[in-house]
Amino acid sequence: MATQERAAESRLERRKAHTRAALVRAAQAFIADGKLNAPVLEITQAADVGMGSFYNHFESKDDLFRAAVDDALESHGNMLDRLTGDLDDPAEIFAQSFRLTGRLFRKEPELSRVLLNNGPALITADRGLAPRAQRDIETAVAAGRFAVRDPELALVLAAGAIVGLGQLLHDQPDRDAAEATDRITEDILRTFGLSAADAHDVCTRPLPDLD
Repeated sequence: MATQERAAESRLERRKAHTRAALVRAAQAFIADGKLNAPVLEITQAADVGMGSFYNHFESKDDLFRAAVDDALESHGNMLDRLTGDLDDPAEIFAQSFRLTGRLFRKEPELSRVLLNNGPALITADRGLAPRAQRDIETAVAAGRFAVRDPELALVLAAGAIVGLGQLLHDQPDRDAAEATDRITEDILRTFGLSAADAHDVCTRPLPDLD
């Protein structure tokens, strides 16, 4: 009997997780399309869940949209952690994360639009890209690779650059995303204290396969 009850509870938890994930994915699509004023009913229809199910998970549409952005940021941040985990040079860790993010504007356009539509909030977010970038900047400063006086201001510079780059790539679909990303990464590394030759070397190192 206890086994059956545990199995029933497990099925219920899976259904709840599936419903929440469907709502989050639907909200991300609305955010990507700039449909921030869409009613809850329209979002639940897109997610193929009932209105009652919505309020089992979220108190309001704003609550759902915050969760959708947090999920996108954290998913992207976790991916960068995996793809930079075997690097030793803190300058390369920062650069590789920046270079991969720039390339993802082309490979994951819906995710990138979620990020761009929340650009200013990314700088002070406590999840996703911002805390990881600041961590990498501080580590590079401690290792003597970066020479910046204020890591938080360095983060502002890097965040503004990645948001601006993403918007440029969206507006200019024919521009080479990899080349543009590597060029701007070089410029940021030089601003952070690397020599031109060192910055170029870091930005020409091979990247992991995003596919």
